Amino acid sequence: MSKQQGEVWRALGLMSGTSLDGIDVAVIETDGERVLGRGLPATYPYSDAFRRQLRDGLAEAAGLESRDARPGRLKLLECYLTELHEEAVATYLADHDIAPESIDIIGFHGQTVLHRPEARLTVQLGDGALLAERCGRPVVYDLRAADVAAGGQGAPLASVYHRALAGEVEQRPLVILNLGGVANVTWIGADGTLIAFDTGPASAMIDDWCQAKAGLPFDAEGRLAAKGTADDAIVRQWLAAPFFALPPPKSLDRNAFDAAPIAGHSVEDGAATLTAFSAAAVARALDHFPQRPELWIASGGGRKNETLLGMIAERVDAPVLPAEGFGFDGDGVEAEAWAYLAVRSRLGLPITFPGTTGVTSPLTGGVFADVAG
Repeated sequence: MSKQQGEVWRALGLMSGTSLDGIDVAVIETDGERVLGRGLPATYPYSDAFRRQLRDGLAEAAGLESRDARPGRLKLLECYLTELHEEAVATYLADHDIAPESIDIIGFHGQTVLHRPEARLTVQLGDGALLAERCGRPVVYDLRAADVAAGGQGAPLASVYHRALAGEVEQRPLVILNLGGVANVTWIGADGTLIAFDTGPASAMIDDWCQAKAGLPFDAEGRLAAKGTADDAIVRQWLAAPFFALPPPKSLDRNAFDAAPIAGHSVEDGAATLTAFSAAAVARALDHFPQRPELWIASGGGRKNETLLGMIAERVDAPVLPAEGFGFDGDGVEAEAWAYLAVRSRLGLPITFPGTTGVTSPLTGGVFADVAG
């Protein structure tokens, strides 16, 4: 029998998101409101070969017109991706000595390959029913779809978890900054008010540049960018895009911007330019906050890019500190959020709000896949 509101759930979250790094796994205990326990998260990187396949899949997905369509190689990619998530779950549970039957629900993000909320379309590869069958545990997936179908942006979704997680942090207003493939912010006011939106590219363009120009999956600690010189004229050119002037809520596809203007730059100068663009895009978020934040807490893989964090701090004129300084695990926050959202979905609690995605009223979401038999 499904648990009810007020009961404690042990939930496992799986996050791959917009970056092409791999699969983050985390377990939390929650009643759908409070965060009552958090386990150690883990990351299972994609192979270089699978990253290349995903990049090819992104190109194919650009023509999708339905969130359920899987033409060409996308169906095979989805099947293999789901199998990788099954392996990640099994490995995580074994490594952390967790009995599979102790997991009440799995929150499955999948790999975002297209995000066009203006067309009421968002596509995350990942077969939730197959994952439930393989793992033998119930799964909630496609958590963005209901919001997008209702006219919301479908992102960011982790905001309600950010608020629960930051409950004991004294500074207000504060921002939880997620630096994944795309950057997003959750502004939390003194009264708990949430404002959330995507700010622009974070690591996606930097990662793609490093892969194409240096054969590296990412700019470790921002060392390439630190050696280069940013092309401020190109940064200003990108910042002139209408997206940055739009009021929130708003969201962004990972491939919304083209790196063609820096094609002739050195590896280091290109990395510096893209890093400066990501930082400047984050700083533009200040235009949309009712009060300047006292503190920025950074999560996601981009928080390990010291050059990026330094550029952001300089532009927002406030501390920008990694999540670990507050007892959070920056690699696990988004996976933990998906575990939390899965529980809220099963309880019928809202996961998106007017201030976070622009949906007209608080809305629950998610597709439920139970275990056969």
